[in-house]
Amino acid sequence: MKLPPAGEQPIPVPSISAAEMREVDRIMIEDLGITLGMMMENAGRSLADLAISEFSPTTVTVLAGKGGNGGGGLAAARHLFNRGISVAVCPVDQQMPGVPGQQLDIVRALGIPFDENPPPADLVIDALVGYSLSGPPRGRVAELIRATETATILALDIPSGLDPDGGPARQPAVAAEATMTLALPKLGLVGASAAGALFLADISVPRFVYAAFGVDPGPLFTKNRVIRVEAQPSASSPTR
Repeated sequence: MKLPPAGEQPIPVPSISAAEMREVDRIMIEDLGITLGMMMENAGRSLADLAISEFSPTTVTVLAGKGGNGGGGLAAARHLFNRGISVAVCPVDQQMPGVPGQQLDIVRALGIPFDENPPPADLVIDALVGYSLSGPPRGRVAELIRATETATILALDIPSGLDPDGGPARQPAVAAEATMTLALPKLGLVGASAAGALFLADISVPRFVYAAFGVDPGPLFTKNRVIRVEAQPSASSPTR
């Protein structure tokens, strides 16, 4: 992995709980009309940008869950493929509901190969489970985590198996070289060594959306849509 430029320091950014992130998503979709597909596209493009800038891979394997996290990973697979990178996808299921299913259909139409077992690659993108994790990873998700234990991993939003609210990590769990989280860091990323280098991507959430939680992250994305950050507890976060 490439190191940040000399002298670059992570920006301290407040974290939010999984429940608060669910409310952010609700406001975005129901109140503002910013659809899940729009946010997923922003996430996927930024994830592809980060994968290229930080890891310079020639081969990438994307582990994709059935929810929004998986959809973001599939969008990233498409962007990487369009930039000439050899990409393979390992989906949890060959059929997915809703918007993630649309992303899966696009990947299939492009002819990006699907693999039952993760092939060796310069970089593995963990897009299995996001902030909605409940209980330890099971079944196919657990199999894919275990199959990539020695890989170089870039996680989307939060490494799969890490508790989003800061509780003990579940098993199995991903240990990533870097994580690109979305909107704001989740509480479980505060001091989490398993997240590796932490980055934050702009998925177009207006600052005022966070006001309901007593959080003002400031104007974070004035120069870039992905920035290096350090997750900090916020006043609204539950006690750990």
